[in-house]
Amino acid sequence: MRIAVRAHPGASHERVRWEGDVLHVWVTARAVEGAANRALIEALARALGVRRSAVTLVSGERGRDKVVEVPDAISGSPGRS
Repeated sequence: MRIAVRAHPGASHERVRWEGDVLHVWVTARAVEGAANRALIEALARALGVRRSAVTLVSGERGRDKVVEVPDAISGSPGRS
């Protein structure tokens, strides 16, 4: 399944929250040399209960708006209301 993600690098703490159809991910890493993307993938993997290798960045490597792909077998999405 593909998920639209809005990245928030340089946050004071990590968190993940749905707003409509977009998953907002705050990470403490800065957007320097891919650090924020790596942190975002790790945060998503933890939040969704999958291995880091199961989360793939499909588009948006250099921007805040991204699309990631995760396995379809995720049972429910944490924090989604």
